[in-house]
Amino acid sequence: MTIKEIKKEIDKLDRATLPELRKIAKKIVKDDYRAFLDNNPLDSFELKLLYAFTLGYAKDDIKTLIAYFEKFIPEVKDWAVCDALCNGFKTAKKHRAEVYEMLMKYKNSHNEFETRIVAVVLLSHYMVDDYIDRAIEVLNNLHTEAYYSKMGVAWAVAEVMVKYPEKCVEYLKSDDCKLDNWTYNKSLQKMRESFRVSDEIKEFTRTIKR
Repeated sequence: MTIKEIKKEIDKLDRATLPELRKIAKKIVKDDYRAFLDNNPLDSFELKLLYAFTLGYAKDDIKTLIAYFEKFIPEVKDWAVCDALCNGFKTAKKHRAEVYEMLMKYKNSHNEFETRIVAVVLLSHYMVDDYIDRAIEVLNNLHTEAYYSKMGVAWAVAEVMVKYPEKCVEYLKSDDCKLDNWTYNKSLQKMRESFRVSDEIKEFTRTIKR
C-alpha cells in the first residue's frame, strides 16, 4: 500500500478508532512494511499510530526492528503514541537482551517521552525473573521532572507490585527508593486502583504514603 492509499483508508473512517488502525497496519505488514515506515510522513496522529502498530506487527531481524524503533523515538510527543509503540513492540519478549541494550541508551535522558518509553517498555516486556531487579533499579533512577515521565514510572512501579509484590514492598520501604513524592504516591494510587493487587497490599499502601 502506498502512503496515498493509506491516507485514503484513514479518510474513509468516520473516526479512526484503534481497532480500525490496527487492521490497516496488518494490511501494511502483508504488503511492504519497510516501504511504509521509510516513507511515512508522520504528519498526523493516525500516521504516527500506524507506524507504531505496523512496527509491532512486523517480522524481521531484530537489528532492523530496533533501528526502526529508535528512528521513531524523536517523533513520540504524546502518551498514546508512546504506549502504542512500547506495548506493541512484542518482539522484545524474544530478544530481551538486544532491546534492553537499546533501551539503556535512554535511561539517563531528561526528555519526557524518552523516559516514559523506557518505563513503558520495562513494564510491558521486562517484568520477568531475569530482569526484574534491573528493571527496578532503572525505574528508581529515571528522571521524572515532567508529567508523562512521572506517570510512566508510577505505572511501571505499580506493575512491579502486581508481578513481584515482595520485591516491590521491600523497594518502597527501602531508604534507597529515590522516587520523588509525587511519583511515589501516584504509584501507590495505581496499586489501589488495580484489580490485580491484593486487598492486603492495598491496605499496606495507605500506611506508607509520603
